[in-house]
Amino acid sequence: MACLSRHRPWLASSDMLHHRPLSAHHRPLHHDDADADAVCLPPLSSAYRIFPVYAMGAPDPTPAPQFDGPDPIWDAVRQEAKLEAEKEPILSSFLYASILAHDCLEQALVFVVANRLQNPTLLATQLMDIFSNVVMHDKLIQRSLRLDVQAFKDRDPACLSYCSAVLYMKGYHALQVHRIAHALWHQGRKVLALALQSRVSEVFGVDIHPAAKIGEGILLDHGTGVVIGETAIVGNRVSMLHGVTLGGTGKEIGDRHPKVGEGALIGASATILGNIRIGEGAMIAAGSLVLKDVPPHSIAAGIPAKVITGLQEHDPSLTMKHDATKDFFTHVANNFRDEMPNGAKNPDINGVNN
Repeated sequence: MACLSRHRPWLASSDMLHHRPLSAHHRPLHHDDADADAVCLPPLSSAYRIFPVYAMGAPDPTPAPQFDGPDPIWDAVRQEAKLEAEKEPILSSFLYASILAHDCLEQALVFVVANRLQNPTLLATQLMDIFSNVVMHDKLIQRSLRLDVQAFKDRDPACLSYCSAVLYMKGYHALQVHRIAHALWHQGRKVLALALQSRVSEVFGVDIHPAAKIGEGILLDHGTGVVIGETAIVGNRVSMLHGVTLGGTGKEIGDRHPKVGEGALIGASATILGNIRIGEGAMIAAGSLVLKDVPPHSIAAGIPAKVITGLQEHDPSLTMKHDATKDFFTHVANNFRDEMPNGAKNPDINGVNN
């Protein structure tokens, strides 16, 4: 099987770093199918530190120049695997079979996730065939899996290397299998896509409906307990912690799930329900219940969540700063005190009763 990562006509020179139309599995926050294909990727944030080669794209339908481009992420993965094999000889066979025996990142990833998802009636060889047939012919998935692994390396302090993300991070694995299932869903192979969703939920504890639209450069930190519904849309460069739910509010049908803007940061165990919008660069505090739209570049916290204040960071998903300032707590405390019944006592932020 020829490895497409060594021949990437979809990569272009740096002067073409502008916009690229999105495929069905890369549609942005705008979700009107009538003109979704006309919407283009915005320029990447300057804070988004990636290997520049993976940000490059040419406007369709004009083809990008064809060349044998470098693949620095794959080179890094191989080098890290070699070093790990030297440090831990007991893992040398595993590292060889998973990484060093393959010609490109696509092949290695397919091998790893197929072996993690196999069971007695769904063989690894069958899964590898399914995954390869999609990944090796979908250039946008090839791009996204690299942007995703860069997101894990940049934003997750527990991710020590690119190699560790490819081999061990179940949030990364669940996300890439979703991309494959989403492609199968749009090919009309919905039963197979749903079977993959079920298996990923069983093995990784991540439940993403194959119809959900998820952008690129996504971090599912830990991943455990993440639930994303059928009509949800997640923009580029979003970071989610464990236990996040993008769900519906009942038994209604149709467009019923949240739309998360680019660069948003969603804290652990946050629950966002209904066809509402989380604005670009917004931050949802851990444990919040969000039932209404959240403006761009703002913080929402509480049960039910309220908009607390604005954010200075353009993309909080990149800085991953979940902690709040003293001004934040002062604002919350004052609001809470103002809402208390007359005569009620409430400790201030320093623990002194007012």
